[in-house]
Amino acid sequence: MKLTVFGATGGIGQEIVRQALASGHQVTAVVRDPARLTVRGAGLEVFRADLTVPEALRPAVAGRDAVLSGLGARSRKDAGVTTRLTRTVLAAMEAEEVRRVLVVSAGPVGPEPEGAGLLDRTARGLISALLKDVYADLREMEAELARSATAWTSVRPPRLQNKPVTGTYRTVVGGFPDKGRFISRADVAHAMLAMTDDPETVKQGVGVAY
Repeated sequence: MKLTVFGATGGIGQEIVRQALASGHQVTAVVRDPARLTVRGAGLEVFRADLTVPEALRPAVAGRDAVLSGLGARSRKDAGVTTRLTRTVLAAMEAEEVRRVLVVSAGPVGPEPEGAGLLDRTARGLISALLKDVYADLREMEAELARSATAWTSVRPPRLQNKPVTGTYRTVVGGFPDKGRFISRADVAHAMLAMTDDPETVKQGVGVAY
C-alpha cells in the first residue's frame, strides 16, 4: 500500500514508518525536521511540510491508500494541538479525496471497560482528572473525525511503554480490553497497520492493550 504517516518523528510514528517499510509498503513520512527521523529504507519518502497549512499537505496525501497519524500533545501545555493539526490533515485529505485515516487517541477517551475493577476505575478517574485538557483535546479530535467525510479509525491505547513489538495485544472495537493497563508504542503501530484494511474498524474507536 501507499501510506502517509504524520507525526513520523514521534515514538509511535517512527514505529509505524519502520514496520510499514519492513512489510513492503511505500511510505511518505511527513515531518517538520527531517533530521529527527532516524528510520531509513527503500520505499521511504521524507516530506517536509508546515503542518498548519492544508494546501502544503495535499501533495503528501494525494493518491495514498491510507493516512496514519501519530500526532499528539507531548505535555499538558500542548493541549489543543492534536485537534488543530488533525483538522489540517483532514482538510488536505478531503481536498484530494483520500478517505482512509487512522489516528492515535487514548483509552480514557472511550467507554469504561465492562467488568472494570475498583482499582482500574479509580486509576482511570485519576488519570482523566490529571490530563483533562489533553483528553478534552482528543475528544474534540474524534469529533472532528466524526464530522468529516473520511473512513476514520481512532486507536485508543492505555499507558505507553518503550518495548519491542509483540503482536499479542488485544483489541476491542467500540470498547476497551478488560484490565488492559499497558501497551508498547511498537504494538500500537502494529495494531494501526493491521487495522488499515480492516472494514470492521471504520468509523470506530478501537481500544488496544495487553
